[in-house]
Amino acid sequence: MTPFQIFFLVFGCITSAYAVCDREIVKELSYKLSGSNIAFPCESTKNIYLSTGRYIQRNVIATRMQIYKDKVIVALPRYKPGVPITLGVFSLKNKECRATLLPFPCWSLQEEGNCEALQSVVDLVLDPNEILWVLDVGIVNTLVQPVRRCGPKLVGVNVKTGHVVKVIDLSQFVAGNSRLQYLQVEYDCDGRAFAYISDAGIGAIIVYDIFGNKGFRVVLPKAVFSGCSCKDILYIALIRNSNGNLLYFTYLSSPRLFYIKTAFLQKGQASGAVVDVGPKPAGKKLIPLGTDNGAALLFRYKGEFDIFIWNTVSCFKPDNFLLVQKGDDCRLATQVVPGYKRLMWVIESNFQHYISDTVGCLGASIVVHPLIKTCD
Repeated sequence: MTPFQIFFLVFGCITSAYAVCDREIVKELSYKLSGSNIAFPCESTKNIYLSTGRYIQRNVIATRMQIYKDKVIVALPRYKPGVPITLGVFSLKNKECRATLLPFPCWSLQEEGNCEALQSVVDLVLDPNEILWVLDVGIVNTLVQPVRRCGPKLVGVNVKTGHVVKVIDLSQFVAGNSRLQYLQVEYDCDGRAFAYISDAGIGAIIVYDIFGNKGFRVVLPKAVFSGCSCKDILYIALIRNSNGNLLYFTYLSSPRLFYIKTAFLQKGQASGAVVDVGPKPAGKKLIPLGTDNGAALLFRYKGEFDIFIWNTVSCFKPDNFLLVQKGDDCRLATQVVPGYKRLMWVIESNFQHYISDTVGCLGASIVVHPLIKTCD
């Protein structure tokens, strides 16, 4: 059974269970995150952080996540000042709906200004060998007044032990106008691990052979930028299939979706290797949210709350897009991942209010829950 089929089997069970619109059951599987619920070593440490401006509750937001067993590890980018931790974790076994965020793997790895620590985590990927790969851009306060604390790096953390097992300096692959945004990691048939990082500013994908300790930058062809109003956000998503893995990518403002076989990326070959999948629905800006670790791509449209799934072996057209979660007109999904209890999980927030600085004193409203097609 393919991952896509497994997803729909599980999805069918979920939708059947919620056919009566039992909101209480939904609540039991939902976990609310907030900048006000961070576990400090002690109360005095918390007070020091508050008094010095290193902890401003309303400036904390979680945008990306990975699930390891019953643990959810989240990225907390330092978009604004006062974010005490940039990588956190909470347990799905906690019966309280309001989760408490702990620093992952420890407090010492969260110190802003210490280049041995994490500065601003924007994405993370858990690989099959239980290594969490963390993309740290090294720049803080990006929505206020950007400050480069350290160079960008890719950090590998053993999720079982919490030990840092690899640190990769990405400085040699970036330029002054680089904007590193998204990360994907795969193992080839020989067991070699490759990281793919989108650089929206340059219009490139950084490819790094993790165990070979070498990498390079693959500049995307001009056709990828055709029709773009600007080089805004470069999304990437790794699609796995029996004929070879594919890295799908698109700019937010681009009217088209593309992919390239990762085998070509590993050789540094982009010219003639990029495939134009087709045009996005007219007037829509597509935001990839994740995959089912197989051939299915989940996405939403900019400014819209509904989540759709598309089987990439079918034609890229709206007739093949299936609605899998109807939005609640409050929070926007920023990622969907497979995980705990073999369910698909989504992280949502009122990111639009966070950007416009209209959140309350407690900060952004963030929720992690299974992907559920709510009743009409």
